[in-house]
Amino acid sequence: MPRFSLIVPCFKVQGFLRECLDSVLGQSFGDFELIAVDDCSPDGCGAILDEYAERDPRVRVLHLPENVGLGRARNAGMPAASGDYLFFLDSDDTLTPGALEAIADRLAEAEDPDVLVFDYARTYWWGGTRRNVLAHVLAEAGARTFTAADRPRILDLLMVVWNKVYRREFVTANGFAFPPGYYEDTPWTFPVLLTARRIAALDRICLNYRQRRQGNILSTTSRKHFDVHDQYERVFAFLAERPELAGWLPYLHRKMGEHCLDILAKPDRLPPADKAEFFRRTARMFRAHRPPGALVDGEVAALTGSWTGYRLRRLAAGAARRAARRTVRARGTAAARARTGWAALHAHRPLDEDLVVYSASSHRGLLGDPAAVYAAAREIAPRLRGVWVVRDAETAALLPPGVEHVIVGSRRYLEVTARAKFFVNDVNWPGALAKRPGSVHIHTHQGTPLKYLGADLRDKPGARLGFDVPQMLRRADRWDYSLVANRHSELVWERAYPCHFTSVRTGSPRNDVLVNGGSGDFRERHGIPADHTVVLYAPTRRDYRRAGHADRIDLARFAADLGAGHTLVVRLHPSLANGPARGMGIAELARRRIVVDATDEPHLAEVLLAADALVTDYSAVMFDYAVLDRPIVVHADDQDAFTASRGTYLDITAEPPGHVTRSYRELARLFASGAWRDAKAQRLRADFRARFCEFDDGRAAERVVRTLLLGEPMPGPDEVRIPGQTAAPDPYRPVIR
Repeated sequence: MPRFSLIVPCFKVQGFLRECLDSVLGQSFGDFELIAVDDCSPDGCGAILDEYAERDPRVRVLHLPENVGLGRARNAGMPAASGDYLFFLDSDDTLTPGALEAIADRLAEAEDPDVLVFDYARTYWWGGTRRNVLAHVLAEAGARTFTAADRPRILDLLMVVWNKVYRREFVTANGFAFPPGYYEDTPWTFPVLLTARRIAALDRICLNYRQRRQGNILSTTSRKHFDVHDQYERVFAFLAERPELAGWLPYLHRKMGEHCLDILAKPDRLPPADKAEFFRRTARMFRAHRPPGALVDGEVAALTGSWTGYRLRRLAAGAARRAARRTVRARGTAAARARTGWAALHAHRPLDEDLVVYSASSHRGLLGDPAAVYAAAREIAPRLRGVWVVRDAETAALLPPGVEHVIVGSRRYLEVTARAKFFVNDVNWPGALAKRPGSVHIHTHQGTPLKYLGADLRDKPGARLGFDVPQMLRRADRWDYSLVANRHSELVWERAYPCHFTSVRTGSPRNDVLVNGGSGDFRERHGIPADHTVVLYAPTRRDYRRAGHADRIDLARFAADLGAGHTLVVRLHPSLANGPARGMGIAELARRRIVVDATDEPHLAEVLLAADALVTDYSAVMFDYAVLDRPIVVHADDQDAFTASRGTYLDITAEPPGHVTRSYRELARLFASGAWRDAKAQRLRADFRARFCEFDDGRAAERVVRTLLLGEPMPGPDEVRIPGQTAAPDPYRPVIR
């Protein structure tokens, strides 16, 4: 008996069907049967299904003699199912890689619950991907099983059948089946979830929910949307037969009203001539099923009135929204004028020679090189007043005690930036910030560049999508000094940012802690045993993928192959921290302690110090980690696609910091054999360090403070002037102020 029975109804989806079937048959977990139901489809679906069944014995095809609709097609597949769990997959959707294995593991952990609810992502026809906005409900559910009464927010998730798997014996014992008509998932999902005694949650994206430009049944203008009333009548009838569920009636009463009003409000669902009838039928049903004492307020209160009243309220609400938008625009314009006037007022005051304004990573807090310079300035020159620019009050609340700050765009921000002598940042300041004569802008960058940046992106349309290169260069024209950690960086900044600045060989301030043997409590905070070998996996984003993320390694498999005495730590690129990438398995693996997710760790250095080895692809983190003189493995299995879409300044596989692998098999063999830290790896790393860590002597932050902020002499390499650029004052000579 297989673990899963996937039931896939098919009707007029020949353009998507192969992708759906391939996503199932290509799963790493193979203990399943696929029951495909050809709902008398008039296109080539039947032939495609027969083709797949002929070459894979796990596929069985049922050809229905007449079209019966989605719900009844699912019903037709259920008697043929023999698996422990039923999985109803729509034939235009796809499973994500590793989905069945993740579901099977979670079922085993939860000891075979009645229902398992998992996450999904919407994939749009134009290429975008968006994770379920209520994914946090699954994360908050934790590891234990529960009932709907224990966690009622589980009912707030999309009421569909395909984001769950169902224990077949539970379904059979309760006689659950799909009714005919549109919205057939409603009278299935509510009864199932309210009846289940043991529900489990899986915080992982297991399914891609295709958002088609056309052809979606529910986006078709038709009177069939009236079916929603019959579907909710079935739900109310189910509750009426089970007095123990009567407490759910107020919730479902309101849910029905909200659902029907949502259908009515959508412009593409109902024919205009039928909207009044739909409203009146909904209102009658709402009154008929209203429980005694039920609160009727908010949106559903409209159902206690007339169709005319509803339309007038909708028109009034629309007019109010438009007026509010006009008011917001007017206020924004007035506020901008006021801020401009305030900044102009302070621009006539002299610069504050001891005021240094800092920002990092688009105002995300005390991070990176600017944070290292700030810390050094507080120690070396306490008379310098350091003020941080942060993006919002939430970010400000995370700052260490005693750190002076302003919120970008505020009046205090305008005052501080109008008076400051020095500006330290690792990305460009906003375009509205005017550089006053005499002010000094110090640009730290964000590490040593491997990927194309700045003006070099002009010939990489995918990588520079939404990126205004001329505007970026105008902002970079404000730089006075550009910090570099090696000669490679000097040459890159010269071609990528053809602006008026002076390169200064300071080294990377954020790497001082790595050079000087800093410590941290990363291992202790994450419960990593002291004797474990920590392998850090730090992939970068992919510009050839719209969402930026591509699963290049099966993390669960890699963690298992590393074996006992090892801990796999994963750190995604910061731009992927809040996207669907975390939901593709990392969050669930971290919950199960298979990996440690370090993506949200604010201080990269603490993660690097805790790692005994680094596995990366084309991430600049390798240049930072090389300072520690620890093993590095470059996993470059998609190098051609990456370089074609983004571009790189050097072939990292030809001049690597350690061994290079081009397949998972090579990577696993490298660690199993111990070759990842052999003599060859040491030689490659030594050559890499000599080239890319040459100015990292552990005094970079001090050098910036003494030479650029205080104007004091300090031993160090001479600056490098970029040919054709305006020379700034010599940073190694005292400056009389």
